[in-house]
Amino acid sequence: MNPEIFVQNIKKRCAEMGVAPTVACKEAGVGTSFINNIESRGQTPSVDRVEKLAGYLGCTVSELIGEQTPPGREAPEPITVPEDPLIREIMERVADLTPDQKRLYLAQLRALQDPDK
Repeated sequence: MNPEIFVQNIKKRCAEMGVAPTVACKEAGVGTSFINNIESRGQTPSVDRVEKLAGYLGCTVSELIGEQTPPGREAPEPITVPEDPLIREIMERVADLTPDQKRLYLAQLRALQDPDK
């Protein structure tokens, strides 16, 4: 991934949506310093954070990082970020869990939804 192209694409998508990049990053759940950390500190973002931002911006990860879709292959549908703040917070918190914690959390959700099992 070319960080310069990645940041340019974020800024371009934000401009198209009429939202400031820092606001988009905050609302997508990746943090307001996301772009600055890439530009100034040379940090490589996690796949999870890139996916969250792409979903918020209504594009694919490939589009956001500047990859081309191979001929004959359709780009996947972008991930949509729910407008419900509770659902959004749940998604953000789950994204930071370990795989074992995610399995435990899912089991707890299932038990809440169907307590007779």
